[in-house]
Amino acid sequence: MTERTGESRWSERQRDALLTVVVVLAGVGDAWVKSPNGLLTGAPFAVVVVVSGAVGLALWWRRRAPGVVAAVVMVGYVIAFTPVAMGVAMYTVGERYRRIRTLVLFGVAGCLAGVLSLWAGPPGLDLRYGAFALALILGPLIVGYAVAIRRDLALEAQSTIDALERERHLLVERAQVGERARIARELHDVVAHRVGNIVLTAGALKVGPQARDPAVAEAAELIRDEGHQALEELREVLGVLTPGRRGQAAPAKAPHPDASQLDKLVEGAARLGRRATLRVDGHPETLPAPVQRAIHRIVQEGLTNAAKHAPGAEVGVLVECRMDGVEVRVTNGPAAGSRDADSPPSGGNGLIGLAERVALLDGTVTAGPYDGGYRIDAFIPHGPAPANT
Repeated sequence: MTERTGESRWSERQRDALLTVVVVLAGVGDAWVKSPNGLLTGAPFAVVVVVSGAVGLALWWRRRAPGVVAAVVMVGYVIAFTPVAMGVAMYTVGERYRRIRTLVLFGVAGCLAGVLSLWAGPPGLDLRYGAFALALILGPLIVGYAVAIRRDLALEAQSTIDALERERHLLVERAQVGERARIARELHDVVAHRVGNIVLTAGALKVGPQARDPAVAEAAELIRDEGHQALEELREVLGVLTPGRRGQAAPAKAPHPDASQLDKLVEGAARLGRRATLRVDGHPETLPAPVQRAIHRIVQEGLTNAAKHAPGAEVGVLVECRMDGVEVRVTNGPAAGSRDADSPPSGGNGLIGLAERVALLDGTVTAGPYDGGYRIDAFIPHGPAPANT
């Protein structure tokens, strides 16, 4: 892990510069250690050093023109015997070129340069020296080609993996679309029809003989309004779940829930005989729309939970706008009466849905027993409210 991190700190040009310096120093050192070989056999040391250094410097352009640099290094190899520069140049050729004919041509040219260097060098060079020189020429060429092939295979494998991953994502998305369609059909068949029947029944009750009682008429009107709101929100959800209609939900007749409707939520709870109070500090109606919807859902869920689990309890709703965000708190005391056996069942998903909704806004939700009752606390950070246009 440490080596990879260290290598990533060096750019390609920095590595080339370091390699060039190393090769130049190696060529000068080789001329210092032993007598010069090639055409400069017997030449002054200064001349050999200059030629060896110039050949090493040519490697700076090895990535831009590997063939030209390899030809220059071969000439330098014949003149001053620069084995390190020759090995690097041949490795670069093997790494950069893919055509076998080109690689064979450079291999033959390199071997010819090696033979000429040995022929022009001092007498007494045996076969082992020649074999070493040829291995130093052909070995890097073969290694460079093998490294390039391995890199190409790795890139091809990675490309195949990426393609398979994209295909898997498409299959998953297609399955999700089908599941959304199934959920939409189930919601429509099971929920929408029954809620529609409730709305129709409430409407008939409102205009029937029972409507002479003001309490009955008011309750029927409340049931009808709640049912209409539920149907509009359900239509919006179905529009999201139905394939081909994402982002194109059915137009709702009722406005989207926002912070301006908090009074109606509390008033509706009071009309049903619940004791509920609302306190608002600040102006939540100026917050971004997603934040307002979340506030509305939190208050709605708190009132509903109090009605189901703590009948008769007093419920307090607090919405406090601060500089860093908005805090919503719904608190209910202990139940003042027994729970109705006919009360709607609880699926336990309301608070989970709230936590997920608030988490999408980078907020937090905590809920639990409090002073004999229950409390829901939520905090949602927010940016500046959008300007009215």
